[in-house]
Amino acid sequence: MGRIIKNTIFTLVFLTLSASTAILAYLHFTASKDEDISGEWTAYLDMTEQASAIAYSWLQDIEAVSVSLEDMESYMQDLTISVHLTLDAAKPSEGTFRCIVLPESYDACERAAYEAFAQAFQALLAERLRIAGYEGEMDPGAIEALVTETFGMSTVSYLMSCGPALLPSLEDLQIQYDCSGVYEAEEGVLVRQIEAGGLVTAREEHYIREDSRLILFEETDSSASGLISNPFPMIYTSAPQQNP
Repeated sequence: MGRIIKNTIFTLVFLTLSASTAILAYLHFTASKDEDISGEWTAYLDMTEQASAIAYSWLQDIEAVSVSLEDMESYMQDLTISVHLTLDAAKPSEGTFRCIVLPESYDACERAAYEAFAQAFQALLAERLRIAGYEGEMDPGAIEALVTETFGMSTVSYLMSCGPALLPSLEDLQIQYDCSGVYEAEEGVLVRQIEAGGLVTAREEHYIREDSRLILFEETDSSASGLISNPFPMIYTSAPQQNP
């Protein structure tokens, strides 16, 4: 099952990278050269495809019933985790920054993922019971009652305790995205001096500012400096300014 998960996720990653490259090439020639990137920005990490692929692979082990990746994607929709970036300009094109994964957003995404997982699990369990000749009630409430009676917990709790991890851990995401320090932005290049444990490490990213979007992407491997390199562009959006 692990091999199936890896192959499925690899295919999704390859397709996503190809699409991202095409989008960045388009934006490079069409976006405005706005050097002012200060403000409050939020990016949304899309967990939908990963959660669907992992749940799909796990559910395949239910005997005598079939499930497809498309089936799982119909349950898992709009699963995102928010990453908040603050760029506070002390001077034109330079200042301080802070980037954090919002824990409450992670908790909400995880809960939504397992609730969707539970719906798919209950549907397949009902089908398996029909095949086995079970003649009792098959509505979601009845299936939930059977799961609770069997495992001593709700379907969501059972899958969170005994099922696969649908998302990266919050700690892993915080290691990758949480950081603070000072920054400089000039001619489409953002350099962030990241302060951690008394050490300062530089991360260089290209940026494109287009209206209410800020796109950051790396062309060099930052892992040599002890940072986790992100192969995907990060697309941040800003909240619209309201008139007083």
